[in-house]
Amino acid sequence: MEKFKDINIYIEEYGQKFIDFLPSLIGAILLLFIGMWVVRLINKIVRKFFDKKDYDPTLENFIASLINWALKIVLFVLVVTQLGVESASLVAIIGAAGLAVGLALQGSLANFAGGILILLMKPFKVGDFISAQGIDGTVKDINIFNTKLTTFGNQLAIIPNGKLSNDNIVNYTSEGIRRENLTFGIGYDDNIKEAKDILLNLVNEQETVLQLEDKAPMIVVAELGDSSVNLSLRYWAKNEDFWNLRWLILEEGKSRLEAAGISIPFPQRDVHHFNLETLNPNKS
Repeated sequence: MEKFKDINIYIEEYGQKFIDFLPSLIGAILLLFIGMWVVRLINKIVRKFFDKKDYDPTLENFIASLINWALKIVLFVLVVTQLGVESASLVAIIGAAGLAVGLALQGSLANFAGGILILLMKPFKVGDFISAQGIDGTVKDINIFNTKLTTFGNQLAIIPNGKLSNDNIVNYTSEGIRRENLTFGIGYDDNIKEAKDILLNLVNEQETVLQLEDKAPMIVVAELGDSSVNLSLRYWAKNEDFWNLRWLILEEGKSRLEAAGISIPFPQRDVHHFNLETLNPNKS
């Protein structure tokens, strides 16, 4: 009889606690279902917003996922608070965990922030030829944490976005056209005007050289060097024609200058040898 009496006491005690807790449980369940519906609604609104904007797909997916998880965390805190857990303690625990994770992933967070900046500011896009961090290459892929370049030698270069977003970037593709500045050295005894005419005619013969009003080809005397007069040949070309044109003009320019009898000097140094006995005949 004593056992049944103890059981009845437990049932009565915990039954009363359950009845007292039931409104909070029902409220938490309702809050959970309503909150999940609101989260799904906000996610749909975010997706529709991105569909109307021309953002990078990687950035769109990341931001949408970040918003989704942030809303779910807020909902979790609200539901747990509804169940009677103190919100201050819960927020403190989440904050401490976030701080610990942040300290452990400092480098990754810097790359993450850099990736966001790159995707938002768009200093370059996939397919652009850029120079950054001492590497020249074509952008193959832009991720949240790093950017991949394909170099001239077809090697894959992976650059962390943290460094990439905080350093100088030269984008050779963004403007669509580029100006070349080739230097040809001729001898001091050679005819400058003849050399200039030969090189300028060579450039004007090329169909891929742009003949724009404010970007016409030109050649000037750039420097009177130690052993040569340096001519600067300048012209504009589309990105897709730039390299083939450069290689052709370098080779053909040298050939035409040589055919015209114009020398292309190389650095020279005069060495004078003195005989010490001749300089000082009295020395025994």
